[in-house]
Amino acid sequence: MTTQFELTEDQLAIQEAARKFTADRITPFAAEWDEKHIFPRDTIKEAADLGFAAIYVSEESGGIGLGRLEAALIMEAMAYGCPSTSAFISIHNMAAWMIDTFGSDDLKSRYLPDLVTMDKIASYCLTEPGSGSDAAALKTKAVLDGDHYVVNGSKQFISGAGANDVYVTMVRTGEDGPKGISCLVIDKDTPGVSFGANEKKLGWHSQPTAQVIFDNARIPVANRVGAEGDGFRFAMMGLDGGRLNIGACSLGGAQRCLDEAVAYTNDRKQFGKRINEFQNTQFMLADMATDLEAARALLYLAAAKVSANAPDKTKFAAMAKRLSTDSGSKIVNDALQLFGGYGYLQDYPIERFWRDLRVHSILEGTNQVMRMIVAREMLRQ
Repeated sequence: MTTQFELTEDQLAIQEAARKFTADRITPFAAEWDEKHIFPRDTIKEAADLGFAAIYVSEESGGIGLGRLEAALIMEAMAYGCPSTSAFISIHNMAAWMIDTFGSDDLKSRYLPDLVTMDKIASYCLTEPGSGSDAAALKTKAVLDGDHYVVNGSKQFISGAGANDVYVTMVRTGEDGPKGISCLVIDKDTPGVSFGANEKKLGWHSQPTAQVIFDNARIPVANRVGAEGDGFRFAMMGLDGGRLNIGACSLGGAQRCLDEAVAYTNDRKQFGKRINEFQNTQFMLADMATDLEAARALLYLAAAKVSANAPDKTKFAAMAKRLSTDSGSKIVNDALQLFGGYGYLQDYPIERFWRDLRVHSILEGTNQVMRMIVAREMLRQ
C-alpha cells in the first residue's frame, strides 16, 4: 500500500487480472459446478497460467513471489464467482509455499515445477478424525525404517483427496504434542495410500473432500520438509496465510451477494414502489456495506502484517479471519432475506454463497479458536 488506505498500481493490476479471469472463466459456470458437483480442473489449471497456483512461491522456484495482501486480493476476486473454487486454489498455494519455504533443494526441484503449473495439484493434510481444533494431538504415525518412514493413520476433511496428486502431510515422528510432529510430502500413487468416499457436503460442491488413509505407506526420508519436529511450526505459519485467504473468500462472496441485493431491491416492487425505497431495506444495505468494508480493512492490514513478519501477525490474522468470515456469512444471510423466497431458490446465486460461506467459520481454525488466539496474544503483553 502506498498509504494506509490505498492499493499500489501493481496491486490494482493484480486485482483487475483476477477479476477478469473470474468474470470470464468462473462466474458463468459456477452454478453448474455446484449443481452437478463438477470439479473444474481445467479452469483451475488456467488460473495457474496467471501465476495463481504459486502466488507466494519465490520467483527462483518458478512462482510469482507476491505477498499475502496480493494473495488476498486474488482470492477475494475469484470468490466473487465461486468461493469453493477460490478456496481450493488457496489450499494448493499453501502446500506449494510450504515446500518452497522449508523444503530442501532436492524436494523443491522434484515437486515445485509441476505444482507451479498445476500439472500436479497439492492437498494439505493436518486434520484427523480425532484432532480438529486440537491439531497438536494428531495420531498419524511415521516410524523411521532405514531411509523411509512407514506411515499409518488417516486424515479427515481433505480438499482434493483422491483427485489431487500430492499430499503435504503432518505426521507424528516423535513425542506427544507439537514438538513430535513432522511434515512429509506424499504422492497419490504411493502403495498404502488410499481415499475414503467423497463427502456429501452442504456446500463447496466444486471440489471433492474425503479421508486420506495411510496403511504402511513407505515415504522416503528425502520427502520430509525441514527437520524432524518442525512440522507443527510450519503448519501454524501456513495457517496464518490460510486464515487470510479464507477470510478473503468470505469478502468476495459477501461482495457478490451485496451487489446482487442492491440490484434486486432496485428492481423488485411491493406496495407500489421499489423495495429499496423503504427505509428498512436501506438500513440493511447500509449495514451490510459497512460491515464488509470494516472486515476488508482489517483483513488487508493483517495481510500486510503477515507479509512483513510482524510480531503480532498471528493475532491479526486470527482477528481478520474471525471478523471476515462471521461478517461475510451475515451479509450473505441478509442478502437472502432481502431476496425473500427467491433467495431460497437455486435460480438465484444467493443460496449457493450462503452454503459455501458457512464452512469458513469452521475451517482453518474455528472462529472460537480464533478468539482464543486473540485473547492469548493479548494476555501475553
